Amino acid sequence: MATVFGISELKSKLDDWRWNRKNSKTEDLESAKSQETSFRLAHGSGEDFDLSLLLENLVIPKLIADRDIRSDRIEFQRLFDAPQLPSRRAISDVDVENFARLSVSEDAHALLDFIEQQLANGSSVETLYVELLAPAARRLGEYWTEDSQDFVGVTMGLWRIQEILRELTTRIPPKSRPGQGQRSALFSAMPGDSHSFGTLMVAECFQRAGWDTDVLIEPTKSELVGKFAKHHYDLIGLTISCDCSRGTLSSLVSAIKAVSSNPHIRIMVGGPVINEQPELVAECGADATAIDALSAVALADRLVPVKVECFDNLT
Repeated sequence: MATVFGISELKSKLDDWRWNRKNSKTEDLESAKSQETSFRLAHGSGEDFDLSLLLENLVIPKLIADRDIRSDRIEFQRLFDAPQLPSRRAISDVDVENFARLSVSEDAHALLDFIEQQLANGSSVETLYVELLAPAARRLGEYWTEDSQDFVGVTMGLWRIQEILRELTTRIPPKSRPGQGQRSALFSAMPGDSHSFGTLMVAECFQRAGWDTDVLIEPTKSELVGKFAKHHYDLIGLTISCDCSRGTLSSLVSAIKAVSSNPHIRIMVGGPVINEQPELVAECGADATAIDALSAVALADRLVPVKVECFDNLT
């Protein structure tokens, strides 16, 4: 699977963001307090101040700087070569809170130091995905809701956590497993949902478990459904982070089943909305749900078992 985390992905959304802002009557310009103040001093403070310019001139350059610094510093290999500890210290709520706060206040170095310590304590990559990165990303959303962090802080924090996900994926490749690549899965957020981190993380966990995975980021319904007419997938994983009607979800599940080149395709749904309303699974016609990524992998392994090679012992 080719997962791309690029600066251009964030930058490409700025025009749409700016257009939406100009057409909104209630846009809040109180976020990004300290960054906005600095930017206003350099670029004026008229009424036409555009927060998207703040992103282009402050956020994106900072993200690029973080990426450039990281390439000269990461030394994960020394930890990979060491034997895994027989037991590990559990990742606590305090760890999650500290990691979330580091993501908005420090550069990538501090987050990598934190990750290295967790690896040294015996945590696996999959454990870091589920017990640290995912809860920290949710915590950033709570910061935004509580108004304890501004737009720039949350954006930078989420970006850095995605960078850690990418770094763990590339620096610690999955071990070969029986049936590697035998089963295929597509993971996607619901059309219209811009929250992609959970989808990416679940896909990485499945890849590490031996699945051949594909990911769609912010697809339209036609793009998502069209994938099943062209490709054979054993499983589809839908992440639902924002409220959607039962009819919308049921219609999408029915459309996937109708066009799928695999008549036995399995459909799993998950995410905050499903965790709060588990009855939606049966109502929309999906096969299963799971509370987190590792549980989803275990359940999917039962739904789509690896085929037994019957002829291995023939001579």
